Amino acid sequence: MSGRGRDGLSARDMAVILEVTRGLAAPFDLTTMLTEVTGAARQVLNAERSSVWLHDAETAELVLKVSSDMRDVRIPVGAGLVGACARDRQIINVPDCYADARFDPAVDKRSGFHTRCALTLPLVDHRDVLVGVMQVLNRAGGVFDAADEALAAALAAQCAVALQRVRMTEALIEGEKMRAELEVARVVQMSTLPATMPALSGYDAFGTFKPADLTGGDTFDVSIQGKELLLVLGDATGHGIAPALSVTQMHAMLRMALGLGADLETAYAQVNDQLADTLPDDRFITAFIGLLDPASHRMRFVSAGQGPILHYQAASGACARYMPTSFPLGAMHLPARRAASTLDLLPGDVLLVISDGIYEQHDEHGEMFGEQRVESLVAAHRGATMAELSAVLLAAVQAFAQGTPQEDDITIVLLRRNALP
Repeated sequence: MSGRGRDGLSARDMAVILEVTRGLAAPFDLTTMLTEVTGAARQVLNAERSSVWLHDAETAELVLKVSSDMRDVRIPVGAGLVGACARDRQIINVPDCYADARFDPAVDKRSGFHTRCALTLPLVDHRDVLVGVMQVLNRAGGVFDAADEALAAALAAQCAVALQRVRMTEALIEGEKMRAELEVARVVQMSTLPATMPALSGYDAFGTFKPADLTGGDTFDVSIQGKELLLVLGDATGHGIAPALSVTQMHAMLRMALGLGADLETAYAQVNDQLADTLPDDRFITAFIGLLDPASHRMRFVSAGQGPILHYQAASGACARYMPTSFPLGAMHLPARRAASTLDLLPGDVLLVISDGIYEQHDEHGEMFGEQRVESLVAAHRGATMAELSAVLLAAVQAFAQGTPQEDDITIVLLRRNALP
């Protein structure tokens, strides 16, 4: 793997992994998806073989689904390196398999392959459900090290979420075709949203999503990335299955890039270029991507066609507006990288990242809700929690609409630096 040091990824490795993550957005073909993952694992880890075992919860077994020469081998959870990995949910890195008591040579005997070293990883989705095990065998020129473990873990995390999505997909599409496809897209989309809001000392963060249809083109994220807080709002053009999968794809690629240590500018550029290569010409995604350093209270952000971003400043009681800093994601390849913008949050300040569904909701006379009403509500409820403020905004928009149907997705991401005691 030329170009990859022990402390990070080469540009080639990053491109391969993001390409796999893009492929995982297609949730209807389990075999193809797993083949992509195992192929990428072999490539970036310079290994001879890779396989994926799926967890059968009903029988407490692991089923070999993707391997170059064998299919549908079943082993109990707890048996062999794969079973021990599933039981303990821990990465197992064995430099000499035949010297490890947990290794079962039976699969080698069936396949004729000689396993020298093995890296075995649990596939656990973001809801802590075991979905399977990924195993990579025989690193060329040596054994797997800590850097290989980190890289394989990133692939495994994406594989686990994608596996769960695919399983849910296969279960849902057995019903009414059109209805099932919409339900699938909704499940896929909603499963990527944070289940809980992170606790960050000195801050109050909240996000919510209300699609206009069964599925929508929005997504959001509020999560801890290392020592920073990640805020994301994405809005794909259109409604329905395609936009829902587009923002799911963008979301997964972004998390992958940041999780692998890319800085904000690099992650944005990598994801943008991947989307520019794959999205149809008439499709793009507006997005806000921000990273807050809670020690300095400084937010670094990219606003890819997303605006306005409102910053309620407690000291003055006024709102500052930040307009887009770059083109929407996927609209075009970027000729050069721009430095991220910054803003500082003082005690009592609130950052509001809100989709068009709020600002452009109109009443029966065609008047839009607009930015001024949002600013007034923030000032009037400056002492509320961010969950309460979100509820206030939703209720105000609903009352303003006076029964007019919601025509666009509504997504709200709020962050407040708490006032000093």
